[in-house]
Amino acid sequence: MTSTGGASARTDGDGPVDRRTWHELLASDPDALPTQSPAWIEALCSTGRYVDNSRCYELVDGRRALLPLVRSARRTGRAAAFDSMPASWGFGGPLVDGGVTADAITAVVDDLVALPSLRVHLRPHPLHAAEWSMAVAGRRGVSTKPSCAHVLDLDGGFDRVWRERFRAATRSQVRKAERLGVEVETDTTGRLVPELHQLLRRSVDRWAARQHEPARLAQARLARRDPPAKLQAIAAAMGASCRVSVARHAGRPVAAILVLQGRNAHYTRGAMDERLAAQTQANRLLHARAIQAACEAGCRWYLMGESGSSAGLHQFKSRFGAVAHPYEEYYLERLPLSRLDLAGRTAVKRALGVRDG
Repeated sequence: MTSTGGASARTDGDGPVDRRTWHELLASDPDALPTQSPAWIEALCSTGRYVDNSRCYELVDGRRALLPLVRSARRTGRAAAFDSMPASWGFGGPLVDGGVTADAITAVVDDLVALPSLRVHLRPHPLHAAEWSMAVAGRRGVSTKPSCAHVLDLDGGFDRVWRERFRAATRSQVRKAERLGVEVETDTTGRLVPELHQLLRRSVDRWAARQHEPARLAQARLARRDPPAKLQAIAAAMGASCRVSVARHAGRPVAAILVLQGRNAHYTRGAMDERLAAQTQANRLLHARAIQAACEAGCRWYLMGESGSSAGLHQFKSRFGAVAHPYEEYYLERLPLSRLDLAGRTAVKRALGVRDG
């Protein structure tokens, strides 16, 4: 998109953003994600670890922008740490009338660098990588972390996505799952969260073994990242936008996914019984049904989440027609803490023999 001017006004961050304005921007921005909604911020803050500090802007050309933003509840003043979004809480970045532009991002970043804080972390929409790169070019005090997410274009509806973007082998696997009698149940009340979490725990052990990571360490990380209470809080806050689907074969849970569905859809969690999933192709059927539901709801994009450096994840997602979108996470810092943290984590992984991907 073209660039159109900076900011003329902003909120002071001390009070809640008007919800009517927030919902209007969610409806106006064509790339808006459920993780940029006020309900998502409410779920995030319900954990007690964060406080809502979302900020509104008026751009020079009269457009409005809004940045969903939270502050660590334990840190204030010049030690404050802000996130849009925190780790394991999806994508953030601004919502803008008519769509995000580089100058709109520039206006937001100009405001954020003036905050009396130790760090501001930004995990933006992967489709806006070019605009963010232009907006932060040449700035001091900016550290980056390379990331990659896969995004499926739903333009044309499910029939077109099925015919032109799903690979032939994927279509065959979906049909196989249907022939074998795999059944998919979708719920928006949180009732299926326990089954999802049980499969997550099972999957974590498998992922840990592949990466040569101690299983206890991997399970402890899952307990911090995605405890059942967090997933239930998301379901409670997001309501119909939080779709948990479970695929069963002969009554046994084989695979489960959590998809956030709003103006666009975001597959954010998934797990499976690997042996049964390979036999039944239940995981392919789950995604096909979720993609179909997103198309029927009028979504343009189906984000398939982070792929990292895993060749297996890249291959799996590309089979549905999803395209890799490299992007950067940004850290606005007075001290290079993010680089030191990354170096420390890398050293620990090496010492433990953990292999990413």
